[in-house]
Amino acid sequence: MIWLPALLVIAIALGILLGEKLQNRKQLNTRTVFVNGANKVGMILNLIEKNYVDTVDAKRLMETAIPEILKQLDPHTVYIPARDMQEVSEEMSGNFSGIGVQFSIQSDTIMVIDVISGGPSQKLGIRAGDRIVKVNDTIIAGVKVTNEKVLKKLRGVKDTHVKVSIARKGFPELIAFDIKRGEIPLNSVDVNYMINANTGYIKVGRFAEKTYEEFMNGIDKLDKAGADQLIIDLRGNPGGYLQAVIKMVNEFLDDGDLVVYTEGRTQPKRTFNAEKKGTYLGKKVIVLVDEYSASASEIFAGAIQDNDRGTIIGRRTFGKGLVQEQVPFFDGSAMRLTVARYYTPSGRCIQKSYKNGIEDYYGDLKRRYAHGELEQKDSIRYADTHKYYTRNKRVVYGGGGIMPDIFIAADTSGMSPYYSKVVMKGLVYQFAFDFSDKNRSELGKLKTGKEFEDYLIKRNILSKFAEYSAKQGITADAKGLALSGKIIEAQLMAYIARNIIGEVGFYSVISKIDATLQEAIKALETKKLLVKSN
Repeated sequence: MIWLPALLVIAIALGILLGEKLQNRKQLNTRTVFVNGANKVGMILNLIEKNYVDTVDAKRLMETAIPEILKQLDPHTVYIPARDMQEVSEEMSGNFSGIGVQFSIQSDTIMVIDVISGGPSQKLGIRAGDRIVKVNDTIIAGVKVTNEKVLKKLRGVKDTHVKVSIARKGFPELIAFDIKRGEIPLNSVDVNYMINANTGYIKVGRFAEKTYEEFMNGIDKLDKAGADQLIIDLRGNPGGYLQAVIKMVNEFLDDGDLVVYTEGRTQPKRTFNAEKKGTYLGKKVIVLVDEYSASASEIFAGAIQDNDRGTIIGRRTFGKGLVQEQVPFFDGSAMRLTVARYYTPSGRCIQKSYKNGIEDYYGDLKRRYAHGELEQKDSIRYADTHKYYTRNKRVVYGGGGIMPDIFIAADTSGMSPYYSKVVMKGLVYQFAFDFSDKNRSELGKLKTGKEFEDYLIKRNILSKFAEYSAKQGITADAKGLALSGKIIEAQLMAYIARNIIGEVGFYSVISKIDATLQEAIKALETKKLLVKSN
């Protein structure tokens, strides 16, 4: 039969093909057995890179896979790509290299809000109110520029040069500057000033490498100005360096007092105690906190509270009490791995639950608002109802954040549809900048927040703003101004004062509508405090 040889050839070919497929399957099975005893993720990526039908970017796959793996652990174990490490390091070290200006983008124009004292820009004569039009001969005004793009152009390696062209009122031509970048401090202490003859106020925005030094400089100024009682504002402070907060709280405790301790599955209990008698042990202390105070802020507040050293005022803190260790990788990236939990001196765990995943974890603040916790102390739901005791045997609770001794509800009394509209469009800030810019020479004669208040009230600043907002399509109504006028007016005056004399101007003005701060001042006046006896 003439078809028999052809059939045999086909059969042999099929046999060879089937044998190859079986052999390949056998090899993959062997690999599977091997993978079970080794790094499965690495092996999977290796197999994809070598055998996948299309060309793949293995590095991109790895960069995508790692964060997804870490999401299965806790909300604060994170992967930091190499491209983000410089920014993260700058944030924690407290400095970066740049030209030394604070700017705001208004109407697609980069406005210089302030220049850093002693920085490269100030030395060359760049002023608040200048407009940055060009950077290295590239026009950046009117091109939908973003903060990120501006920072990339202005920041750079120390001692490198950047050319900046400035538009300045009164000068028909652009003014060109060749600026040599220098180290610019990222201050973590926002402001310190005397509220009255014997009360000092200091606001700490975060805990970084140089925070202790900044804090001590601020407190020293207040001490020399006559402050025998202090209000330490940690509201909105997300935390940071453990060593910074331990050294800071040590200044208010006695030698040997427990500050905090840590413990984890593979980490033995480690205690951190005050190593000396605090320099300011004799001063009355109030600490302000809110739902955005986290981590190191909670350690500070917890140590003051559990040692009955001062009074905590505000709202329950965030509840971030996990200890991370940073593990660097050869390519410049790093991982922050949670290895332990923080506990206050009474034994409370600061960390709130994250068992339902990251989305649920960060949705906690919305839930607090929904069931009224930000408005009523009695609505607070503790995850840990076990009682803990301060040094003087006061009862406190754990399971998520630090509960203040004096609760202050979030103030919503001045809210109105009109206020919401002007805030959403950023009109308060825009008007304040425009007014400051147009009246800079006259405003420059004012030196204190009180002087700004008196001057701006005489100028009917609220009425001028209502006219401005109407031109922007938002007409003020009598009810809206009645409800929100006081808030808007205070914010206008505070922003204008900040634009001219800096943070001291802002905080000294805005304090008038700050219910938490006002309660702290009242507590000091009425001696409604928890102060450890010396």
